[in-house]
Amino acid sequence: MQKKKAKAVWMGNLKDGNGKIEFANGTVCQKYSFASRFEDGAGTNPEELLAAAHAGCFSMALSAALSDAGFVPDSVETEANAVLTRDGDGFKIASVHLYTRAQVPNIDAKLFQTIAEDAKQNCPVSKALGNVAITLSAKLNL
Repeated sequence: MQKKKAKAVWMGNLKDGNGKIEFANGTVCQKYSFASRFEDGAGTNPEELLAAAHAGCFSMALSAALSDAGFVPDSVETEANAVLTRDGDGFKIASVHLYTRAQVPNIDAKLFQTIAEDAKQNCPVSKALGNVAITLSAKLNL
């Protein structure tokens, strides 16, 4: 079992306050604020961090699945877009769309799509987001 951790500190009220996120290795992420989450302010936000985690996890899962099928990828590049929407009086992450491009020698497009869909279902972050609609656009670079 692997345990990973991060710490978040928020100071002040929601609208005017700000926070920082620190990873277990001591790296401090960019600050985050109301403006970076709900407007176009500088800094990061929880949804962006979740999208980064999902993109990284999916890229690794797809690489592993392709390798297990006998196709070692030259590269897998994934962008994840997490969508925050209103949910009653609050908010929720309603969906994540994964955009991935892979360079994989000697694989046909149909098999690639099948393996990519399986990786989407089985990457640990996808599993953790069980109540979130996750979609995928997978492109094989030829």
